[in-house]
Amino acid sequence: MKAKDNIEEIILKRLKHLNESEPLEGHFERFQSKLYLQHKTKRITFNIVWKVAAAVVFILLATNQAFIYLSPNQQGSLLTVFHKNEATLSSVSSEYEEVEFYYTNAINVELNQWNTLNNEGFISAEEQKMMGDELGEFENRYKTLQADLAANPKDERVVNAILEYYQSKLNVINIIVNKLEEVKNKNNNHETSI
Repeated sequence: MKAKDNIEEIILKRLKHLNESEPLEGHFERFQSKLYLQHKTKRITFNIVWKVAAAVVFILLATNQAFIYLSPNQQGSLLTVFHKNEATLSSVSSEYEEVEFYYTNAINVELNQWNTLNNEGFISAEEQKMMGDELGEFENRYKTLQADLAANPKDERVVNAILEYYQSKLNVINIIVNKLEEVKNKNNNHETSI
């Protein structure tokens, strides 16, 4: 009890001084703005980001599975809907879909290298025209093969012809790009040796 009486005695002695002291001007406004900012700022943590990403992936997978379940007569997933007007290997089987994916990606990589060499100025206008003509012929051939595949989706000869088409297109582009890379490297070596 003695400590309590001592504190009361100290407060009573300084009561006049405590009542006269006011905080500096603008104290309450600064305090209010700090409280407002403290409540306003919300932190986005990786935990929240991961939860949102997981929810998005779950929704996409659930939508795909629902689509497959509700349309059993179609083979594949939502991706086949985008290609339903086109007959592709992916419409025949999932194994062919993987092969087609490999070839189309490999062809795109080679075409990107072609475009890089073109942007660097290693390809003349004549070479560009020749490559454009070659790619045009490949596209015409592919449209013919697509029509054949649409007419005969289970015919192994048509499937093999499409596989040969992809192999040929990849080989032609690969040979051209490799030769251009060799020329580029020789030019770079020649320039550095001079």
